[in-house]
Amino acid sequence: MNKRNIWYVGLLSFFGGISQDIFSPILPIYLTSILGFDKTIVGVAEGIVAASAQIFKIVAGFLSDKFKQQKPIIFLGYFLSMLGRVLLVFFTSVGSVVGLRLLDGAGKGIKDPPKDVLVAGSSGKETRGRSFGIARMLDTLGSVAGPLILFFLLWIFQNSNALYHKILLFSAVPLIITLLLIFKLKELPEVRHPKPAGAGETAVLSSRDVGPLPTSFYIFIAIVILFTLGNSSDAFLILRAKNLGITLLEIPLVIALFNFIYALAAVPFGSLSDKIGRIPTLIIGWSAYAVVYLGFALVSHAFFIWFLYGFYGIYYATSEGVSRALLADIVEPGHRGRAFGIYGMAVGLTTLPASFLAGFLWDKFGASVPFYFGAIMSGIAVILLFVFSKKFLPKRIST
Repeated sequence: MNKRNIWYVGLLSFFGGISQDIFSPILPIYLTSILGFDKTIVGVAEGIVAASAQIFKIVAGFLSDKFKQQKPIIFLGYFLSMLGRVLLVFFTSVGSVVGLRLLDGAGKGIKDPPKDVLVAGSSGKETRGRSFGIARMLDTLGSVAGPLILFFLLWIFQNSNALYHKILLFSAVPLIITLLLIFKLKELPEVRHPKPAGAGETAVLSSRDVGPLPTSFYIFIAIVILFTLGNSSDAFLILRAKNLGITLLEIPLVIALFNFIYALAAVPFGSLSDKIGRIPTLIIGWSAYAVVYLGFALVSHAFFIWFLYGFYGIYYATSEGVSRALLADIVEPGHRGRAFGIYGMAVGLTTLPASFLAGFLWDKFGASVPFYFGAIMSGIAVILLFVFSKKFLPKRIST
């Protein structure tokens, strides 16, 4: 186990999270209130971010497996994200904004699979949930610090005509720190598997073999796709909060609360998945998501937004790292980069129509409808996840 790598990957995510959450809470408001985009366009733009991120995850995953080098890929990803955010200051047309969001999304996608490979390869199966929990915890602590920094920037620059532009430029500072930290990472030694000792034993693919991923992997991906159809961009949560009366200054504080709870819960729930299993922990998380989205559909007062955002942190803590730990359990070490990439691509390609659909439902039928839809889809996915664990998941993983 290489604890040093795990913590450095976490620190990369910490500063990357600061940058992300300095600008992302105000971006939907900037696009709708300042640039005049409608919510369908916001849905398309944010869906493209997620889709491009996940498409590039599969490219990065294949490159990570092929060249056994993670650091250069991670560096490229963070650098592209920095360009995509800073250049939003200078380009404001629909086409240019969508293009820059695509660039940011590509950067996000490129960096994630090699980071996941480093975490998975730097920990053993018995501590993998905890390791991913540590990485997610540091990532999320950055997403606690980011909104708090945003709050002070909004307060300092509240009377400035270039308020949003200054914030977008400032979001590049943490990414510069991240680019420097990448040099502290240690590449993993090449994984080599011995040949089977005798008949009756199952051969394990070497890291150089290119073979099919297990059927259980693809079944899990199919269930994740169904869940993601109801999991639109978090930009809609921000717009809904504003719709219910949360002020511009309050938004970063609400986001900070969400991320604080996420950070506190990430390691405990990651460790819980090591004890009770990945699937039961995921069921807890997806059920929490259904409750939150149902709440966003039903509430009519801004006061309840604080509680819903807090509970939303439980969903992230029981889903993000745990899903990756489950994939690492299912797939052999030499193919994890590819598996993480396919997983990410599937989520991203689904997020684009999910976000477009959410924006369309909001514009045509009202603010509550996309949240009802998300709650229903997550409920169906929970049922399928339970069936998957009983019928398709290998016993060595499901128990």
